[in-house]
Amino acid sequence: MTALDLSSPVAVVGTGTMGQGIAQVALVAGHPVRLYDAAPDLARKAADAIGSRLDRLVEKERLTADERDAARARLTPVDDLSGLAGCSLVVEAVVERLDVKQELFRALEDVVADDCLLATNTSSLSVTAIGGALRVPGRFVGLHFFNPAPLLPLVEVVSGFATDVDAGTRAYETARAWGKTPVACADTPGFLVNRVARPFYAEAFAVYEMQGADPATVDAVLRESGGFRMGAFELTDLIGQDVNESVTHSVWQAFFQDARFRPSLAQRRLVESGRLGRKTGHGWYDHREGAERPEPHTAGPAEPPAYVVAEGGLGPAAELLDLIREAGIEVRQAEEDEGSRLVLPSGGQLVLADGRISAEFRDVVHFDLALDYRKATRIALSHAPHTSAETVAQATGLFQALGKKVSVIGDVPGMIVARTVARIIDLAVEAVAQGVATEEDVDTAMRLGVNYPLGPFEWSRRLGRGWAGALLDGMREVDPCGRYGASFALHQYACATDQREDTP
Repeated sequence: MTALDLSSPVAVVGTGTMGQGIAQVALVAGHPVRLYDAAPDLARKAADAIGSRLDRLVEKERLTADERDAARARLTPVDDLSGLAGCSLVVEAVVERLDVKQELFRALEDVVADDCLLATNTSSLSVTAIGGALRVPGRFVGLHFFNPAPLLPLVEVVSGFATDVDAGTRAYETARAWGKTPVACADTPGFLVNRVARPFYAEAFAVYEMQGADPATVDAVLRESGGFRMGAFELTDLIGQDVNESVTHSVWQAFFQDARFRPSLAQRRLVESGRLGRKTGHGWYDHREGAERPEPHTAGPAEPPAYVVAEGGLGPAAELLDLIREAGIEVRQAEEDEGSRLVLPSGGQLVLADGRISAEFRDVVHFDLALDYRKATRIALSHAPHTSAETVAQATGLFQALGKKVSVIGDVPGMIVARTVARIIDLAVEAVAQGVATEEDVDTAMRLGVNYPLGPFEWSRRLGRGWAGALLDGMREVDPCGRYGASFALHQYACATDQREDTP
C-alpha cells in the first residue's frame, strides 16, 4: 500500500491545538483538508488560526505566497459530520475519553466510505478499544502526533489488535509523505514513547522521595552528565504535572499496576496542591515573575589526589583514565587486573554506579554514569555516612581536576543517570521482545519524541548488553520492591552474546 494521493481529502475532527496542527501538516503537504468541531464556530476559528500560521510561514520564507494562497483554498471548515463524506482519511483529536471517541467513530462510519482510513491521535487510550466499537475495525489506526505537530517530526503509527496490515501501511506511508518520521508499533499502553520514557520521570522522583537529592541537583545531573536536554523536574513542570501524572497513572493501570510503572506519591501531592507547573506559576519550581531558580548542589573545591591506582578498565567509564592522565595525575595500574575501580591514596575506592550502595562497603565512593565523560560538565558522587572524609575529598578533587562540577548526593542505589538509563533500556528491550516495535523504531522514537541523546539500544551497545541488567539486579538486592531487577527479556538480550558458558 502507498500513501494517500494528494488529491484525496483529509478531515480533522477536533480543532484544538493538536487538531489544528495536524490539519496544517496535511494541508501544507498538499491535501484538501476539512475541519469539523462539535462546538459551533470553532472549525471556522481554527481555519482562521491556521491561515494566520501560514502567513507566518511566508514571513519566515518557509512557504511562498502562492503556496499559502493555494493551501488556504484547500482548507474548508464544515458545520456537520456529513460534510466529511468523500474523505479518504479522518483523524480525530477530541477529548481523551473512550466513550466520546467510540461514539464519534460510530457516527463517522455512517458518513464515510468503508475504504476511508480512520485514525485517532490518542496518547493514552487503547487503539484496540476505540476501534472495537466500529463496524469495520480493520481500517482503524492510531496516528499519534507530538505537540506541536507542524514542528515535531515523530508520528507513532499504532496498529490495534484488529487493524489490517494494509491500513497500518497506508497510514505509515502517508505520514512519511507528509514529511514526518513515522515509527510503527503495536497497541501497547503508552505506545512507544510514553511507555519507554516512564523511568525518566519515575527514577528522578524516586531519588527525590528517598531524599537523595533535590530537584535542581537531579535535573543538573541529568542534563550535564546524562546529556538529556532537560531534567525530569523541569520537563514535567513544562508538560504540566497533572498531564504527566495522568499518563503515568494510565500506563500503570493498563499494565495491571505493574510496580515498574508505579506513580509518584510526591507528584500526586504536587497535583493535589494545584502546583501544576508553568501554567499555574508553581510546580517543582517557582515560575512566578521574579522568583529565583534554585541552584544545584555543587561541592566546594578540593585537592586532587597525586595518583590513582586502576584496577580493571572501568568498563563504560574507561575514557576517564585518559582524562586523568591528561590532567597530570599519575595512573598506576594494579598488578592484579581484577575488578573495575580506582583506588585513591586514602585507600578508599572510587566505583562506577553498579546498583549497590556505598554503605555495603568500608570506604567506597560511587560516581554516576555520563553520556560522554570528556564532554560532561558535572559528575554526581555518592557515599555512605561512614565513608572517610579524606576519600570523599580526594574523589571530589579528582573530578574537579578534570574540569567537572561535582554534586554529592545521598547513598542512592544506581545514583541518577545510571538507574534512569538502565530502566529505559529494560523497558525498551521488553517492548521489542513483545513485538511492539523494532529496535530501530524504538531508538528513533526516543530520540525524536523526547529528545534523548541516544536511543535505548544505542546506549546499550555503548555500555554493553549486560550492563543494564547487572545494575538493575544490584538495585533489586538493596530495594526488593518489585520495581527493579532485569526483566526476562533483558536477561535474554544480555545472554545473546558469544560469551556463553560451555556447561550449566
